[in-house]
Parts: sequence; structure tokens; C-alpha cells
Amino acid sequence: MLSLQNAFIDLPLVLAHKEKVKQSFKDYTANLSYDLNVYKSLFDDLDAEYIQEPRDIQASVQEAIINTEGRNFLRFLDEKLHELEHLVAGFSKEEHERHGFYFRKLLWSIIMCSPFMKRTNLKPRGYPGDSVMMRMLYRNEHEGETTFAKLMHKHPMEHPAARAVRNRRKLVTQKLIETQNGHSAPSEERLKVLSVACGPAFEMQDILLSPEDCDKYHFTLLDQDRQALYEAATLIDQIEKKLGTKIYVDYLDESVRTMLASTQLREKWGLFDYVYSMGLFDYLTPPVASAVLGKLYQILKPGGTMLIGNFHVSNSSRYYMEYWLDWVLYYRTEEEFTDLLGNAGSEEATVFFEDSGSQMFLQVEKR
Repeated sequence: MLSLQNAFIDLPLVLAHKEKVKQSFKDYTANLSYDLNVYKSLFDDLDAEYIQEPRDIQASVQEAIINTEGRNFLRFLDEKLHELEHLVAGFSKEEHERHGFYFRKLLWSIIMCSPFMKRTNLKPRGYPGDSVMMRMLYRNEHEGETTFAKLMHKHPMEHPAARAVRNRRKLVTQKLIETQNGHSAPSEERLKVLSVACGPAFEMQDILLSPEDCDKYHFTLLDQDRQALYEAATLIDQIEKKLGTKIYVDYLDESVRTMLASTQLREKWGLFDYVYSMGLFDYLTPPVASAVLGKLYQILKPGGTMLIGNFHVSNSSRYYMEYWLDWVLYYRTEEEFTDLLGNAGSEEATVFFEDSGSQMFLQVEKR
């Protein structure tokens, strides 16, 4: 994929790519850039009119602007996204990359206004979907220094893909609690749970609501991002202090690569009653995804459950994510998702969706 970094390495190549951008797309992007800058000037002028007022007055006026002109602006963005979808629907992978790069170059100053879009594009930790982005998605608030910035930030928060992220946290919590309630092991035996690519593990706040809840589980949190593991450990510590109890949890600083290279995962990590991963598989090619599923199936106890998320090909936020956010995923159909299992547990697999219909989950019961 074209990036800002290699743009400086091979400038002639980047300029040559511009010649392959369709004229209809150039026209669309130029018109959109003009319109967005007009809107930005409008909101900046409105901000300037009340900047000298007390903070509470500023907040009230800005809220009124967001609820009036702001709503009109968000409808305008919706319309432009529909135009974009129709314009690029038939593009090849290479055409999406080329046109997306062109789009972001022309709209860079607008994109940088939004705290969320800024982070998805700059990727300070080297990947999209880091814990800071997840916090923004969960908060779902107007964030930014100006009214225009707040609106640009809020718009993607309301899109189906963002709703899916919030929905999946609730779904995983619900499924895990249901599994624990139906757990047939002795009452003193804790449910062994593995979260793969756990990130900061925000869902722990939803699962562990009482000292009694904490005593039901033994979590293993796995991630290749040490900062994410540190944030997860900090969250666990906060829950322990709040509830006055101990949470049984292990931390694994591991990657997909080390997982696949290991021939003794069962000995290293043990076996689990429940394995889940909400966002990892959106970034794995089919061969790698299939291999990882096979590894996870191996460390699942007989009678255990595996729950894996992946965005569906019908995700209506796809082009928004790719063109505006520089956030590209591997999308799959239900059949493609199930086929990743191969012979491992395919007969016990079901696929279902969270409420937005953007993300599906593969649930496997090991017999």
C-alpha cells in the first residue's frame, strides 16, 4: 500500500500513480475538498463569535451549533460517503490503494482535524485499532479543539463499524458469562479463559462486577503490544482495588508469529475452557488465519468454546475506513470464515452477527 513514508522515498513513482487516478474520482475529491473547507470556515467563524464568553456559555452555544448546523453537516458527509461508495465499488485492490492515497493527500488537513482520523492515519503504535482508538470508539463523544473538529471526530463514531466495535464488547461479555453459568466443572474450579490480541481488555470492566465474579475466572491475556498489556494490567489493578479482591490473570507477550512457530503451545500455555478474539482476524491473510485457528483449537479443552470475530464483506463502513481512515481489513463471507477451520471443528461451528450486521462471529464448540 502507498504510504506517506514511501512517498518521500520514490516521488516519481507517486506522481506516476496520480496519472492513473480516474478523472471522475479527481473531480469528486476536488469538489469535496472545496465543500469541506467552506464548512470548516463556517464553523470556525461561528466559534470566533463566542470565544470571549465564559466556558459554560461557550459549551452551551457550541452544543446548539452541533445540534443545528452540525446535523446538516453530518448529513452532507453521509451523502458524500454514498457517492464515494458508488464511485469506487468496482475498483480492484490496487485501484483502491491508489485512489485512497490520492484522496488522503488532498484531504490531509481536513482529516487531521479529527482526533480519531488523525490517529488512524498516523498509527503511532504502528497499527490501527490501538487502545487509544478503542477508547475513543467506546466513549463515542464529540472530541476536538473546535466545533468542526468535534463533528469530524463524531461522524465515524456513529458509523456501523464503530457500532460493531461497541456491540462486540457486549456480545463477548454476554457469551462468556453464559458459558461460565453453564460450566459443569467443580464449583471451586475457575473457568480458564484466553483472550487473543487482548489489547487493554476493556471488557474486564463488564465481566468482573463483584468479588464473586472475580473468583469464577482465570484469565490469560495475550498481545504482542507491551503497552496494551501494561494498560490491561493497570485496568485489572483498578478493578481489584475497587472490588477489594484478587483477579486471577496471566499476561502473555506473544505474537501470531511466535504462536505459529511453537510446537508446544499446550505445554507452554495450558488448555482453556474459553478462547476469544474480537479483532485479530481482520488483519490475517487466509493461510495465516487458518493456521492460527488450528493452533487455538488445539489448546481448547474438550467441551470448550472458541469465539472469533471478523468483519463481514457487507460492512457498509468499508470505504469510509479505507479512504478516510487508512484502515484496511481482510473481509470474509460466512462460508470463507467457516472454511478457515478446515477439518478442525467445522462440524461444531456456527456463525452469527452483532446487531449492526457489520461483524460476524465464529463460535466453535469442541466435542
